[in-house]
Amino acid sequence: MKTKGLAIATFLFTALLSLQAQESKKVKDQNAIKEMCGCYEVSFQYTETFSPEIDYEKKLDYTAYALEWAEIVEDKENEISIQHLLVINDSTVIKHWRQDWLFENNEMFSYDTGNTWKFYDAKKEQVEGQWTQKVYQVDDSPRYSGSATWVHYDNKTYWENESNSPLPRREYSKRDDYNLMKRGNRQELTKEGWIHEQDNKKIIQHEDGSEELLVMEKGYNTYEKVDDEKCEIAKDWWSSNKKYWAKVRKIWDDIYAKSEVLELKKSVDGMPLFMHLTPEKAPSKKDIRSTIEKFIVKA
Repeated sequence: MKTKGLAIATFLFTALLSLQAQESKKVKDQNAIKEMCGCYEVSFQYTETFSPEIDYEKKLDYTAYALEWAEIVEDKENEISIQHLLVINDSTVIKHWRQDWLFENNEMFSYDTGNTWKFYDAKKEQVEGQWTQKVYQVDDSPRYSGSATWVHYDNKTYWENESNSPLPRREYSKRDDYNLMKRGNRQELTKEGWIHEQDNKKIIQHEDGSEELLVMEKGYNTYEKVDDEKCEIAKDWWSSNKKYWAKVRKIWDDIYAKSEVLELKKSVDGMPLFMHLTPEKAPSKKDIRSTIEKFIVKA
């Protein structure tokens, strides 16, 4: 009996240590995600590298600089949502991308060309201990999502994943020689802030589903943390507009919850969706929903 009791005690003690280790790891993950908040001077750099076609003409490198404010809009046990805002010429604020982080989440979406996204459930064992990053566009419509484990090892903290996504905004209206980007994302904390490193594949997806690599691309975006006072205008703008965008997110959440396939029009009345979403006019939730639904292609 003593031997059996000792075995049970040992098992319980081991299980407790394992649970404590998991909880400690999760706290590290949460802290890493929150470290991406604040005011940053950002540099965006992209260059095409390799193409399997010998006669492919490499496109010009892309470089841009910006001031960006990132603020937590949801902070729950298994969900952290961060809204990014661009500050232009110290006087203009533009709502930028949003990243939601969900722990052991199995509700995913994937870009499928033609401005279409498919929603699906991953197996629970596939996402155990992982965080899903869901990235949304400036109008809170979907962009891409992927699940992976945050790594804290050898004085490095990073998360990396590959996901299907639409063409990047810098090329969306300029190119039609490919229709799918396989976006390799690595987000790593640094002493200065964080780095968004990308290894992207620009893909031609044919009607039969086959894929052809057009060219590979390297992206290297650095976020260098600066004094929050530099982003004061963005903080004030978000304080005045966050209730409106909370309504927009709720409407999208309702749409995502009932969609297996979501196809969106690129424009209505000659304008993309973000130009129709105007918090300055203080529209009702009903009006916002009506505006968004005009862009949904009915099955």
